[in-house]
Amino acid sequence: MNRVVLIGAGGHSKVIQDIVRMQKDYVLYAVLDDTIVEKTISNGVIFANTEMLHDLKKDDVFFFIAIGNNNIRKNLVERFGIEKERYVTLIHPNAVVSDNATIKNGSVVMANATINSGAKIGYHSIINTNAVIEHDNYLGSYVHISPGAVLAGTVSVESGTHIGAGAVVIPNQNIGEWSIVGAGATVINNIKENTTVVGSPAKIIKSNGMG
Repeated sequence: MNRVVLIGAGGHSKVIQDIVRMQKDYVLYAVLDDTIVEKTISNGVIFANTEMLHDLKKDDVFFFIAIGNNNIRKNLVERFGIEKERYVTLIHPNAVVSDNATIKNGSVVMANATINSGAKIGYHSIINTNAVIEHDNYLGSYVHISPGAVLAGTVSVESGTHIGAGAVVIPNQNIGEWSIVGAGATVINNIKENTTVVGSPAKIIKSNGMG
C-alpha cells in the first residue's frame, strides 16, 4: 500500500480523508497543517505541523493538497516544491470517469461526479460532488468545479477558476483564468480572465479587480 500525506486539515480535508480510505492502493499516513501545534496520532494517522514535510519528502510517500481554495493550493504547491509525480490523483469509487478522460496529478474527483469522454483536467483541480464534466471539456490547473455544477460539451475553463455550486455552462464556452462563476449562474457567453459573474443568464459584477 502506498502511504498518502495530506496537506490541509480543514473541512475539505475531511472529505479527502474519506476518499483516501476508500482507495485500494493508498493508505492515509498523515495530515499536516500550519495550524497544528502538537503532533498527535489518531486511528493510526499522524496529525502534525507542515514542518514534518522536511522529513517526509525524503521518504517513499505520496502527497495531496487537501485545501479547497484555488489560490492557496497553488501557493502551497510552489512553497513546498514537491515533484508533481509525487502527488496522487484521487477518484471516489462512485464517480463515473471515462477511460478516454485525462486527469493530472493532485486532482480529485468526488462522489457521483461524472467526467465524460475526451475531457482533460489539469493539476490540483477539484471536481466536487455531483458535478458533470461533459465530453471534450478542457480544465486547467487549480480549478474548482463545485457540487452540482454542469459543464456541457466542449467547454474550456482556464486555470484558477471557480465554478460555483449548481452553475451551468452551455456548450462551447471559454471561461478565462482566475474567474469566478457564482452559484446557480447560467453561462451563455465567453468570460474573460479575472472576472466574476452571477445570475441567469450570467452577468459581470467584477472585472480585473474593479467592482
